[in-house]
Parts: sequence; C-alpha cells; structure tokens
Amino acid sequence: MSSSTERDRTSSYAIMKSNSNVVSSDSEISPDGIDRRGFLRCMAWAGTGLVWTFAGGVPVSRVFGQPMHSAKQSDFSFVQISDSHIGFNKAVNPDVTATLQAAIDKTDALPQVPDFLIHTGDLTHSSKPAEFDTLDQMLGKKRQVFYVPGEHDTSVDDGKMYLDRYGKGSQGNGWYSFDHRGVHFIGLVNVVQLEGMGRLGQPQLDWLKKDLAGLKSSVPIVLFAHIPLWAVYPTWGWGTSDSEQALAMLNRFGSVTVLNGHIHQVMQKVEGNVSFHTATSTAFPQPAPGTAPSPGPMKVPAERLRDVLGITEVSFVAHRHTLAIVDASLSGAPIQPGSAA
Repeated sequence: MSSSTERDRTSSYAIMKSNSNVVSSDSEISPDGIDRRGFLRCMAWAGTGLVWTFAGGVPVSRVFGQPMHSAKQSDFSFVQISDSHIGFNKAVNPDVTATLQAAIDKTDALPQVPDFLIHTGDLTHSSKPAEFDTLDQMLGKKRQVFYVPGEHDTSVDDGKMYLDRYGKGSQGNGWYSFDHRGVHFIGLVNVVQLEGMGRLGQPQLDWLKKDLAGLKSSVPIVLFAHIPLWAVYPTWGWGTSDSEQALAMLNRFGSVTVLNGHIHQVMQKVEGNVSFHTATSTAFPQPAPGTAPSPGPMKVPAERLRDVLGITEVSFVAHRHTLAIVDASLSGAPIQPGSAA
C-alpha cells in the first residue's frame, strides 16, 4: 500500500491514556521529570499531559497546555487512534461506539483538518462483519485512514476479512509503507504469528530491509504496529519477540518514532534515536504492568471513564525533522498521577 496525501499544515490527535509511575533501576531524572534511561508509566501529571518533540532522536518535553513555540511552523499533523474494540459491550464500557465517537468529535472540532488518521489495531472485538461495518460507518469516507490489525481483528480467520477490507496494496499479512511530506511511514503486522508475544516473522523483516534500503538516513521514520515493538512487560505478552531485528535496521536514521497500541495506556521510552509511544484504547483501560494478576479490561467509575481515554496531537516540522506529541484526556479533566488514568 502506497499513498501520499496532499493537504497542507494541519493539527491532529491520537487516542491515548496514561498510567502509574516512573520506574527504573538505574534512573536519570531530568528537571522535566523524565527518566531518560528508564521509561514512563505515567505520561501525565495532575492537570497535564506531555508534548514530545523529536529532533534527531533527542526528546524534548513540555506540559500539555503550554505553548509550543514551533507549532505555527508545523508542516503537517495526523491522528492516531487505537483499540476501538467495536462490539465490546461489558460493564467496563457498555457503549464503545460512544467513546469512539467522542474521540472523532474532538478531532473534527480541531481548528485545522488533520492530514490523515492511523488506527493501530483492534478495530473490532470479535472480527465480525457487523463490527467492521460499524467502524467504517463511524470513521466515514471524508478522512483518509491507514490501518494495521490487532489480534482481535485476526483471531477468527487469520485476518482474511481484515485484509479484504483494509489490505488493498499491502504485502503479506497487511504490512506496507507510504511517504507523506518528507516522512516515511511503515505499518507493520505483529499479531498473526503470536507466540506469547507479538512476532513480525522473517518474510516481513526481509520486506522491511528492502523498504528501508533506498532511504537517506536523514529521512524521519514513523513505524506503527499494534503490539509494542519494545519489551513493555513480556510476562503479559506486551512486546514483540523479534522487534530487535527490525529496530537494528533503523539505527542509521536520525529520527525514528514508533507508535503502538494493545496495552491501552500511554507508556514512553527513548532509546538512542528511537522514541516509543503506546496509545490508550478508545474503549477501556487496562491495568499498569504487574499491578494485577493478568491484563484485561479494567473497570473505573462511569463518571471517570472519559478521564482515562484521551487524545494526542502529532505534528511534524520538516526543516527541523521533528515530531511533537501531546497527550490529554477525552473529557478534558486532569489525569491524576499514580491513578488508573
């Protein structure tokens, strides 16, 4: 699948959530509260989220709501949503279409139109035709959407229905790349050959090597897949077993951003030239790693549900080769530190 959209400077959001505290056995906390050697379980403090700007792989953060000095110079932005789980109807969230619609409404209310939307998987909960139909109707045809599947989209038929709907022009089980205004985007599939954790598989790794071969090292890369491409919590399968082979191919690039879903909470890690960011679900939160016997939908009071689902702005500044990411809740309410939010 290859595409290049033509819209000019825009503003965008992605569905995100934050969770718990900073953890690191060998921490190096900077004045902005970021553990550069470890990773963040909490990407928002009381009343705030964070904006991340990536320049040559070096992260710079600011609190959500503070002015971004480079915002007016941004060349384009896009939307990421994840884990909409259309068809889920348990008490944790009996109306996942309503919370997805809230995210869409917030995106549509932006002063500038996003260039496109990326959905990082688990579009549906049970891979049923009616669930895919509902998602298509909600997202509509007025916006361009790039998809990668989650395990809930492939578990019934190995992703055949997903590929019939969204895999046109893709390779293998649905991987592809496209270029947009100087940035190279790569959608990977790590949910078909599950072996406890996500897995890309050799055919996809071979394709990735060829895809990257002709690119200059100065080209910013955005890699997106459903399951995290870093070891968030392998005990729960929150990682991809062969991701190191893929990431090794990206060492020569100065700016690499990796966007994932699956774990239903914002977590971030910066490692050399690569900045990792996982997104929340639009459907329900999950517990922080190791804080429950197992992963799964986590119930919060109904009045707090939209506090733990949120949005993220992703903007690109071409002449600086920077990406900026902002997290905030759907409701606009503060996300308290150390909570399920």
